[in-house]
Amino acid sequence: MSVRDAIVEKLSAKFAPDYLEVIDESSRHQGHAGWSEGGETHFRVRIAARTFTGKTRLAKHRAVMETLDAELKDRVHALAIEVLDPGAPVKLPSQI
Repeated sequence: MSVRDAIVEKLSAKFAPDYLEVIDESSRHQGHAGWSEGGETHFRVRIAARTFTGKTRLAKHRAVMETLDAELKDRVHALAIEVLDPGAPVKLPSQI
């Protein structure tokens, strides 16, 4: 299973998100620290889930990072997290 697929599987199981996007941004970091041939080292997660309601931004980010602890200790060098409001319309990068 790819790292990206493992991230999707774990976040889906833990948070039952209304919206989840996992983007492999490794190619943008080629030659930088933590990058390795084949990618799957730098990711961006956009997630909206009702389970985050009432939690601080820090608590939301910690929950995501705890869920992905094994991946962060193994192959993932960098993880950008965007926790979105589950009721808000999502703007995809092509719409920005």
